[in-house]
Amino acid sequence: MTDGGNGRRTLVLLRHAKAEQSPGIPDPRRVLTVRGHADAAAAGAWLARHGLLPDVVLCSPARRTRQTWHDVATGMTGAPPERGPAGSTPAVRYEPSAYDAHPEQLLELVRAVDPAAVTVLLVAHNPGISLLSASLDPPRAAPEGLRTAGLAVHRPTTRWADLVPAGAPLTAHHVARA
Repeated sequence: MTDGGNGRRTLVLLRHAKAEQSPGIPDPRRVLTVRGHADAAAAGAWLARHGLLPDVVLCSPARRTRQTWHDVATGMTGAPPERGPAGSTPAVRYEPSAYDAHPEQLLELVRAVDPAAVTVLLVAHNPGISLLSASLDPPRAAPEGLRTAGLAVHRPTTRWADLVPAGAPLTAHHVARA
């Protein structure tokens, strides 16, 4: 298979949106709050406005990450009030190893992406997702990490399979709220 990136690869890291603190509910089954749903849709609209529609989505199977991805996808379709451009449907993979993952495990998921993919969206949890972002561009890392529904846009300088720490400059970020 050919490498479709041609030096234009984009890795978008997304921390899941705000989830409810539900005593007695197992962590993987926690759901998003109302604000979490809104923030995730706003993140999707931001991605669409910036032309960052993913070819591949890697998502933790936890309920709150699945809900985050669903709301991001809805936000990317241009549903009112954002009216962003709708794109083709990405290949979505729910990856059990993305739940409670260390940055190295998340990096392995990205390395296994189809070489033809140009834009990859990884939806996961803290601290792993924030630590992965920091490792990809240490000088530009946000000291506080990614907030809920926070996006970090990285531009890898290598093929997906060859991605290493310090190998993907941070070029943009988004937080749905102040």
